[in-house]
Amino acid sequence: MEASNLFTGIPADLPQELMQTLAGTGNTPGRVRIERIVSRGHASPPGFWYDQAEHEWVLLLKGRAALRFESGDRLLEMGEGDYVNIPAHERHRVEWTAADTETVWLAVFY
Repeated sequence: MEASNLFTGIPADLPQELMQTLAGTGNTPGRVRIERIVSRGHASPPGFWYDQAEHEWVLLLKGRAALRFESGDRLLEMGEGDYVNIPAHERHRVEWTAADTETVWLAVFY
């Protein structure tokens, strides 16, 4: 068993969001997956919507960001410590993330 830190190992150059699986229960039905996502000024491409078959609980650990939800065209601005539970097939996108610092997310897919 080895300890690690969610805020280390972030590349200085981040041309794309960094997504890393930290833990999970494999590919069985009802599986759980935990990811670290690091953004720096990233956003979803125009017209792109996430439409996932699994629920996603996401916590913003560091930075700032906004998520847009297609239903009702809702914008959710998030700061450090904010979290949201996104039901499966709730179409959403990353509207923006802070350009001046890393935005570090912890996402649990279930």
